[in-house]
Amino acid sequence: MDHRTREHASVLVDWSARIEPGDDVVVSVAEGAHDLAVAVAERLGERGANVVTTYASDEVSRAYLRAHDGDFDADPAHELALYENADSVLFLGGGRNTAATADVPGETRQARARATEGVREARMATDWVSTVHPTRSLAQQAGMAYEEYRDFVYGAILRDWEALAEEMALMKDLLDAGSEVRLVKEAPGGDGSGPSRRTDLAMSIEGRTAVNSAASVAYDSHNLPSGEVFTAPFDAEGTAFFDVPMTIDGKRLRDVRLVFEGGEVVDFGADRNESVLADLLDTDEGARRLGELGIGMNRGIDRFTDNVLFDEKMGDTIHLAVGRAYDACLPEGETGNRSAVHVDVSADVSADSRLEIDGEVVQRNGRFRWEEGFE
Repeated sequence: MDHRTREHASVLVDWSARIEPGDDVVVSVAEGAHDLAVAVAERLGERGANVVTTYASDEVSRAYLRAHDGDFDADPAHELALYENADSVLFLGGGRNTAATADVPGETRQARARATEGVREARMATDWVSTVHPTRSLAQQAGMAYEEYRDFVYGAILRDWEALAEEMALMKDLLDAGSEVRLVKEAPGGDGSGPSRRTDLAMSIEGRTAVNSAASVAYDSHNLPSGEVFTAPFDAEGTAFFDVPMTIDGKRLRDVRLVFEGGEVVDFGADRNESVLADLLDTDEGARRLGELGIGMNRGIDRFTDNVLFDEKMGDTIHLAVGRAYDACLPEGETGNRSAVHVDVSADVSADSRLEIDGEVVQRNGRFRWEEGFE
């Protein structure tokens, strides 16, 4: 076993999930994440936690969903009870085929998502953390050699998270004090000739609390790696174009355009697999509203890999999520946007772009105002 796999497990259990003796932990293990699961189980045993493992196979999911008639029971009691009684859930991603569920009908996915919303809420009420083990399928999706991809993954995960948290706190403070965020990015070529590919989007963040997502539940952060600051915007107005390719439900989606009026998506498009986007937005009423604005700040991620867990955290990127808003960003007693989905789309803001908070530019061409090179 690569020694970095055990280091990964230690960061996950100790820093990210903050597992304590006696904690009841569910470990969801993808097909290719066996080595990480072994290392995590060992670390949990040393900690004195109580462990249940589940098998998270995309091929198994495909077989079940394609065979089902689509009339799913709402929140099956046995599954709901598992998460209602868990302290933490650790998701260890890393399948054998990133397109394994590509031929599952969109309406079946929607029906399943709606039927299991209570299960999903119960999972998210735990101290859950999602991470990924480097596999050959993910390396292939990223266009990298397997050994090269492993180095990339561990470079993003095995970081000085406390130091990064201190830097990200600067952005959190700006968002917490702000009322409106505006993102502007010129169309490719910078001449403004392609209005459908130009971004000019304003969002309210009044009263919201930004999350310093430093890869630990202690920071209300649930991804490893992380390295973003995010909040829950509302009343979005304008157009946004997202040029970072991503795979959703086994299908590659790229060059996404969203048009917002009154906080809702009123028009959309994509240069590839637009039907995937349409199915997503039709899941429920909340799927057409924003749940998240995220600002990537992890400079240890230096390339796009068609994996949202990494791509959305990369420095020089900004992402939006349609669907569910996270409670950590909301005032006490406010529910925010509710949906059975939460899907991120990302934009490269390394050139011809600016991010404003209440009219003040805080990021230009990917550089923050406290960084060298900001102009």
